[in-house]
Amino acid sequence: MEFDPRASRSPDDLDQQFLDLALAVHNAVGWSIEHAGADVAWMPGMDELLGMAGRAERDVQARLLELLEPFRAGADTTARGQELDLEHQVSGPDGEVRVLHFHARPTGRSGGLIGLVRDITALHRDRRALADLAGRYRLLVELSPDVILVHQHEIIRYANTAARTILGADSSEQLVGRDLTDIVAPATIPEMRERIRSLTYPGAATARSQADLRRLDGVPVPVELVSVLTSWEGAPALQVVARDVTAQKAAESTLRYQAALVQHVNDAIIATDRQGLVTSWNPAAEEVYGVTAQQALGRHVAELVGAPLQPAEVLAIGGATETRHRRSDGSALVIRLSAAEMGSGYVLVCGDETARRRAEQDFATVVDALDEGVIVVGPDDVVESANPAAGRVLGADTSAIVGSSIDTWRLFDETGTELRPDEDPSRTTRRTGRPQRWRVLRLERSDGHGAWLAVNSRPLNPLENPLRRVVTSFTDITEARANRERLQYEANHDPLTGLVNRTRVLQHLGAPREPRPLAVLFLDLDNFKRINDSLGHATGDEVLRVVGERLVRTAPDEALVGRLGGDEFVVVHNESAEAVLGELGERLLATLTEPIHVQGRRLHVAGSIGVVVSRPGDARVAQDVLRDADVAMYQAKTRGGARCAFFGVELRERVQRNMALEQDLRHAVEQDQLWVAYQPIVDAASGRTAVVEALLRWAHPVHGTVSPGEFIPLAEESDLIDHIGAHMLRVAARQLAAERRRHRIDLRLNVNLSPRQLEDHRLPELVRQALAESGLPAHALCFEITEHALIHDPDAANRMLNGLRELGVRLAIDDFGTGNSSLAQLWRLPVDTLKIDRSFVTELGESDRLGVIVTSIVAMAHAVGLEVVGEGVETPRQLQLLRELGCDQVQGFYLGKPAPLAELLP
Repeated sequence: MEFDPRASRSPDDLDQQFLDLALAVHNAVGWSIEHAGADVAWMPGMDELLGMAGRAERDVQARLLELLEPFRAGADTTARGQELDLEHQVSGPDGEVRVLHFHARPTGRSGGLIGLVRDITALHRDRRALADLAGRYRLLVELSPDVILVHQHEIIRYANTAARTILGADSSEQLVGRDLTDIVAPATIPEMRERIRSLTYPGAATARSQADLRRLDGVPVPVELVSVLTSWEGAPALQVVARDVTAQKAAESTLRYQAALVQHVNDAIIATDRQGLVTSWNPAAEEVYGVTAQQALGRHVAELVGAPLQPAEVLAIGGATETRHRRSDGSALVIRLSAAEMGSGYVLVCGDETARRRAEQDFATVVDALDEGVIVVGPDDVVESANPAAGRVLGADTSAIVGSSIDTWRLFDETGTELRPDEDPSRTTRRTGRPQRWRVLRLERSDGHGAWLAVNSRPLNPLENPLRRVVTSFTDITEARANRERLQYEANHDPLTGLVNRTRVLQHLGAPREPRPLAVLFLDLDNFKRINDSLGHATGDEVLRVVGERLVRTAPDEALVGRLGGDEFVVVHNESAEAVLGELGERLLATLTEPIHVQGRRLHVAGSIGVVVSRPGDARVAQDVLRDADVAMYQAKTRGGARCAFFGVELRERVQRNMALEQDLRHAVEQDQLWVAYQPIVDAASGRTAVVEALLRWAHPVHGTVSPGEFIPLAEESDLIDHIGAHMLRVAARQLAAERRRHRIDLRLNVNLSPRQLEDHRLPELVRQALAESGLPAHALCFEITEHALIHDPDAANRMLNGLRELGVRLAIDDFGTGNSSLAQLWRLPVDTLKIDRSFVTELGESDRLGVIVTSIVAMAHAVGLEVVGEGVETPRQLQLLRELGCDQVQGFYLGKPAPLAELLP
């Protein structure tokens, strides 16, 4: 129930008025309890004070009785007039905790109490704050990092922990009672006393100053100090607050260094206040943003960097980010932004990543544009990135490659052996740190197709230790490898027959091999040219293909069968027994004689084989072995063909001699070893020498006189014939021209032309020069050409002969009757003379048939306007017969042997 003090008009009204006044002063609410029961009364405001505003009266009564329970428990034992106090913490509906002070006094009636309750939350808080403040001050002084000393008359009375630490004391007892001058550097004592004398009233303090204290071990300590006039135990005293500035001085030096660093770093360093206004703008910021510090100070940082920027927001996302800014000229910047908070604002570090990001983008664009696959493999052997080419090469989407293990891809070496996991190039590079270059591997793709790759791997960052990431690149060389194999096959195989070619045969002969003999069977078809000339090259090619197939079928399985070119074939076999090789050669020749059916024709071919054996230790190179086999083959042809011939000692010696002679012949002209002999050609009627035939002779310094039958073929085979032929023409023309002038005779000169010389387009010019240099008239020069030279290429020979005739020289057919020419063909050629071969003259007196033949030749030659010369006259009988048969001129040993011109014309 509510407490109403005016309901009573007892003599205690005066006390009641005082109670009302006290309640008003202290903002208290009164309450009372009758007897020891539960009847309690209170004044208005109790419900609010208890945090139960608006609650039912019974709830307020119950709560009040609960709080007053300690008073009620001791009411009977409390003497009248004794004061009781109690404090409780109560919570209001909003959760706020209040501290209530209950004050009570017994009323004199049994168990009766009267009292006040008031809110002392603020007072309680103030008391606690005051106690905390005192405690904190004591702790602050004791735990202060600054030295705090109290001294009276320069005697130390108190020293805190910092003082003991800085001065090197183990306890306060080492400092308290000590003279102040013991811990002050002597040089600073006068200044100290002067500052102390300036303090004239309590609380006065000296200005901050620098001094040096001295540790108990004598080491000086620079400090910054202030002295304050105070009291200690009721007497005046001085309190000294000193700060060790050793670290400060070092920090100042560091700050100066950092300030210089800020001025010289490449990153823009910007300081702002809390509102984002720029307070500091270093030179790098000027360079990055194109704004001077003078222009930047005081402006908002977002305005200067050309993008929204709130330092607090950068801090909220972790203090670092990458963003886009703009220079003052509008160009875009990629900025690595870091933010830190300082007392008055923020510090921003802006690293210009524009060039790096542009380079990264350019690099990424280049990598993406590469035809070469590129992947980056991480430390767990998982692909971290892959360019589009990698997907094309590996036959998978790039998204499927990234995140996959390198073990997904099966790799094989060039032998077909699958690589072990530790042999993978990426793993090898990570394990060893060394790059893997141009490893050729075969990949088994997921689509079932295989691909040949040229693989390279290298550390992504060579400075890492241990190595974490490896970049592996690979190029699809499947097509290139196939092309290379095809080109290699084509380079080593004959396109017509599919057999290995000369290059591969020479490689096989020159390759290192086991110490076993090696036999080369060199086969050349006999008279194959007739097939090409008569039936065409298509038929000839088909014949060559059939021959190649038969040789492969007949040769031993382990033998190498090749085509060297034209109609030349070779079989290389590991064998040395002449009987075995002879039998093999006979089988090869026999298989050639089997009829060949081509384009409805039945053809027969034959061949000649030369055999050479190369044994271990043989000094000959592959070319030499093949050449010796070729020589043996020609030996077989000279014996009639369709047979085998072995390269022996005699043949070797002859070949070696020919080789030496060929080399010496190359220098014979320069060394003046060649000279010209002349054989007379006599007019049959008068017996006068009308013509001399120039014949080349070689006086070798070692071998003596070398027969023309030996060195002329060498010259023709080695292409020296043009050189020595031109030399002989110049010498003979010069010598004969000189003799014609000296003897004043009309003597003509015959010079032989080889088939090779007829093929030389420079021949007419050489003849013109020789005539011009010597002064020999063109009509005095006659060139002798054999029938064989004419039938080799009739059209070309005819063109060359016409070219010579235009110079005015004469032409003669030599050795007529040994070739395939007929008199009917001669009229088409621009020739002047016909020389009957010596084979007709030798047996002229012994055979009537030969006489008829020679008579016919002479008659038909005269019929087409040709002069006729009979060669090989060795007897008077032969001379007489040729005269009778009508020969115009004769030549032979009977009439004169070849000799120097001076001896021939005494």
